[in-house]
Amino acid sequence: MSVEAGVGTKAAHAAVTVGSTDTAGPRARGLGTVPAPLLMMIGMVSTQLGAVFAKQLFGTVGPAAMTVLRLGFAAVVLLLWWRPSFRLDRRTALAVAGLGITIAGMNICFYLSMARMPVGVALTVGMAGPLMVAALSSRRARDRLWTLLAGAGIAMLGWQGGAAGLTGMLIAAACAVFWGAYVPMSARVGALLPGGGGLALAMLFGTVCALPFGLAEGGAALADPWVLAFGFGVAMLSSLVPYTCEMETLRRVSALVFGVLLSLEPAIGAVVALIVLSETLSPGQVIGLTSVVVASIGVIRSTRTAS
Repeated sequence: MSVEAGVGTKAAHAAVTVGSTDTAGPRARGLGTVPAPLLMMIGMVSTQLGAVFAKQLFGTVGPAAMTVLRLGFAAVVLLLWWRPSFRLDRRTALAVAGLGITIAGMNICFYLSMARMPVGVALTVGMAGPLMVAALSSRRARDRLWTLLAGAGIAMLGWQGGAAGLTGMLIAAACAVFWGAYVPMSARVGALLPGGGGLALAMLFGTVCALPFGLAEGGAALADPWVLAFGFGVAMLSSLVPYTCEMETLRRVSALVFGVLLSLEPAIGAVVALIVLSETLSPGQVIGLTSVVVASIGVIRSTRTAS
């Protein structure tokens, strides 16, 4: 998740970059020879590698501290990249602050849920947020049916058992709420500020919001050079790489194609977690994950066709 992205993003990055693809052209020119679907796949795999590597560090600094490292390093890079002005009118400042709070909440909840359940399950439940927003904003009965399929899929995902598993599902549901709010809020900031400057400022504010929780959890570990280096790597994998790949992809494909490709991310997350962390899903969870992916593709195709 360029869970900003978030997750890195990915509905996170997508919502901001849809309106700013031209500004990324010069920076992404070297990627022009890479096929768009492959480029998108590279970005999604990068995001999920960042997630599973972050999970490996939870025993050292914890999810909240890892959130601070990811958002903080990503904010610094994006601020240097876009160089936005810090002089904002009240309306824009409030929009940026709201997006920053959403980014912080989304990332903390995602990492907290990921610490209690497989990455694929946490990502799938979180992704249900923007899916529900898209489906419920439509007046077509077919789109409401897609939400039922997604709901059934999430129910099949279940939890791994015990109080920790139930807590993980509830936290993942909170992530879904933040993620669902992220989509319209990022679109609003993208309309008020050009390019990715709004995202950079919001990520900086999100880092400030998450900092007290990260310091309380990570403490002195956040000053460890190895931890800082690891956190920087996670930030680049989870934010900068997918952000660049998505912006270049959006220059060459329609929003429909982009959305369908993005819908495959929970499945990619499950595969990456299986390879790197040896996390396995039960047959029922695989069916549930597939149901959410299919529902997401259905909603995207239906709403794009209607518009």
